[in-house]
Amino acid sequence: MTPAPAAVLVPGMLCDDDLWTGVADRLGTTALTAAITAPTIAEMAAQVLSATAGPFALIGLSLGAIVGFEVLRIAPERVRAFCAISTNAAAPTPAQLDGWRAAAGRLERGKFEQAVQEDILPAMYSPGALDALAGRFTDMARRVGPARLRAQLAAQATRTDAFPVLEAARCPALVMCGDADALCPVDFHRRIAAAVPRGRLRVVPGAGHLLPMERPRETSELLRTWLAAAAA
Repeated sequence: MTPAPAAVLVPGMLCDDDLWTGVADRLGTTALTAAITAPTIAEMAAQVLSATAGPFALIGLSLGAIVGFEVLRIAPERVRAFCAISTNAAAPTPAQLDGWRAAAGRLERGKFEQAVQEDILPAMYSPGALDALAGRFTDMARRVGPARLRAQLAAQATRTDAFPVLEAARCPALVMCGDADALCPVDFHRRIAAAVPRGRLRVVPGAGHLLPMERPRETSELLRTWLAAAAA
């Protein structure tokens, strides 16, 4: 177990610490990226909690934020502030479950690259950023690999409605998204921010799903200001 950082960063599906390149070093505080490799959201939350000791600010993107909701549920005393980026707090829809099963089926047939390139990559960035950043996402996905993607797809199917947890949260919360996110539109984030008693919403114009990669400067500035206020 490492000494307690001020912030724990939890990446999304098929992402690793490169998601936070250009952000973590601008936060003005110590940060740790927590790996999530288990096949359920509950087990992933336990991985985050076991990565460090003491209270921390939790910053999660997409699946990482969904894991963060579970951390808030089981150990609210550990979370002194919470940031949810590019995410969805609702239970999965039948269409989402079907999509994850289709992606898992491609993995079973040895079609990892096809699943990444056709099912996942096109929704990761705004149209104007896709060409420039596609290679970085593909490299992350290959490092994560098919076994961990299979576990992440299985975990997605175990997520539940997080709104009761959010409504009970007592820590300050920042909700961030881009208005060109094809996976998690702004309305998802409005609802999350409205549910948290101390929630704030920040929308980055023109940005897509992987906001920290696409807009690292804006993301880090918003996070730095929020972290400073949460620590005051």
